[in-house]
Amino acid sequence: MKRAVVLLSGGLDSATVLAMALAQGFECYSVSFDYGQRHLSELKASRRVAEALGVIEHKVLKLGLTDIGGSALTDESIAVPDFQDPIKEAESRIPVTYVPARNTIFLSLALGWAEVLGARDIFIGANIVDYSNYPDCRPEYLKAFEEMANLATRAGVEGDLFRIRAPLLNLTKSEIISEGVKLGVDYGMTISCYQANEYGVACGVCDSCSYRRKGFLEAGVVDPTSYRKAV
Repeated sequence: MKRAVVLLSGGLDSATVLAMALAQGFECYSVSFDYGQRHLSELKASRRVAEALGVIEHKVLKLGLTDIGGSALTDESIAVPDFQDPIKEAESRIPVTYVPARNTIFLSLALGWAEVLGARDIFIGANIVDYSNYPDCRPEYLKAFEEMANLATRAGVEGDLFRIRAPLLNLTKSEIISEGVKLGVDYGMTISCYQANEYGVACGVCDSCSYRRKGFLEAGVVDPTSYRKAV
């Protein structure tokens, strides 16, 4: 069986990606990151998902991104905003929940582990359909990282090429949920909120909560999420 490393945040998207990779016959190794984010309960969710779906090994790597800050997710002085109208959000360009260079750091560490494991496929839950405007979720970024990975590694230089796989890239949130339901994903295990509390209860008003709620509604699937505030 082919091996794959899957970036697993504990959220809806990454849980679906893991299920898709397993369905494609990959032996999966999942990796999560404790980078100082507000929503640490997602790390508990990542462990639940990894165990439930049956990965070979799950790692949680600790990083100090609070040392550089620059994001509402890593700097307590920057507030996580409530849901913004997509048109107004587009005008503000990149949202304050963007974490500088996050996917580049995550993918680089996943790449290192993949080379050690002999895995050549790295799965990430990047998505460009439901609005986020994060520059490190764009297809051109993922293509560029894949090219870099094959320039910067012994495996790549020797012709054993890496592939960055983002199967959710062009799916809406409702399509992602529908796909996950087909694969048997229990979304009650996942957390998508930017500021979930220690018990995993979502705020209900941030962008991530709003898109999650909308996705379940449009997919015609009962939302298993516990929210502190109803919208």
